[in-house]
Amino acid sequence: MIRIALVFAALAALAVPAFAADKPKAPGSIREGLLTDSKGMTLYTFDKDKDAPGKSACNGPCAENWPPLKASADSKPAGDWTTVNRDDGSKQWAYKGKPVYLWIKDKKPGDKTGDGVKDVWHVVKE
Repeated sequence: MIRIALVFAALAALAVPAFAADKPKAPGSIREGLLTDSKGMTLYTFDKDKDAPGKSACNGPCAENWPPLKASADSKPAGDWTTVNRDDGSKQWAYKGKPVYLWIKDKKPGDKTGDGVKDVWHVVKE
């Protein structure tokens, strides 16, 4: 009976790390009240994305200045994070349903120089 209990305990211990490894990881976090990517760079939303729910309205030259926070083809939703499809067929991370972007002029973690650009770009606040 003790052997059976030890076998079950050992199997349970092995299963926990495997289960934890399968849990999707969010691509960003909150830093000083703002949403950032995994490198601490500020993330932004684009007002024109509301005209095309579930996808990004920032493509071509727009995406060169406002790089989308790219998601891999097999990325899974995690909490408030989901993905949207881009015109080029790639995927982009969205936070609470809104696609998120970086700003080419932000050079270091904590920069938020893109907030308010053309009154359509906004930092994501928690």
